[in-house]
Amino acid sequence: MEVLKVYQYALQREFEGKRFFEEYAGRLSHGAAVGAFRNLAAEEQKHIDFIQRQIDLLQKGEKLDLTMGRKIQEEGFFSQRAASEFIDDTTLESMVPDLPILRMAYLIERDFAEFYRKAAGEAAGDEWEVLNMLADWELEHEGLFRQIHDKAFQEYTKMPWGG
Repeated sequence: MEVLKVYQYALQREFEGKRFFEEYAGRLSHGAAVGAFRNLAAEEQKHIDFIQRQIDLLQKGEKLDLTMGRKIQEEGFFSQRAASEFIDDTTLESMVPDLPILRMAYLIERDFAEFYRKAAGEAAGDEWEVLNMLADWELEHEGLFRQIHDKAFQEYTKMPWGG
């Protein structure tokens, strides 16, 4: 496995993810979901910066730098805050129109996590650690959007016929 190619591919995917979250933030009907998508776009930018840093170092023949990744981990992901702030029964009904977008969000994040885990399985040392950091971050994102989707879907199934 050529790790530079993996990082370059990952960088493209992160840009795609960021664009998705930015674009759909403007289409969602529920304000809290819009905020979550905007926050996630900002998180994706951190991933982009981290991956770009690794690419730059590899291209210079230098050792990978995990400092930025560890700092991102220390700062924590917004999902714990976001989940407690807006996933409650009073807002779920208004999120029903956003179900398809929420589903796409968690599937995108799950796909990213699977990609990083698979690549990490063929890596070692710092390369392994970088890829596992990325996988962990994407799993947190996926968990948030799955939780939001599933709760909103549960609310949908309780609505009278026709929504």
